[in-house]
Amino acid sequence: MDFKELEKRVVAFRDARGWAKYHTPKNLAISAAVELGELLEHFQWEGDEEILKAVKDPAKREAIGDEIADVVIYLTLLAHELGVDLDEAMERKLEKNGRKYPVQ
Repeated sequence: MDFKELEKRVVAFRDARGWAKYHTPKNLAISAAVELGELLEHFQWEGDEEILKAVKDPAKREAIGDEIADVVIYLTLLAHELGVDLDEAMERKLEKNGRKYPVQ
């Protein structure tokens, strides 16, 4: 799924429920940060090896995946509200990063 398709599906889901009125840029940015905090809770007090071991449990991996998806959904809606084309933004940013951090 590309970002344009993801955006279309997320916006349709939101609009079918009448939530657009709540999805201001400020609210969406805050919501993305809140969801990122919920994702971070899965890693709090754990080392990298413990985390990698924990995600072998399908339920734990699904819970983490759900939080990652929530972050992506809110960022997708934020981009939509601000008129940011995520496909273009990602391509542009990857090109910038390639110039900034060339392969040695």
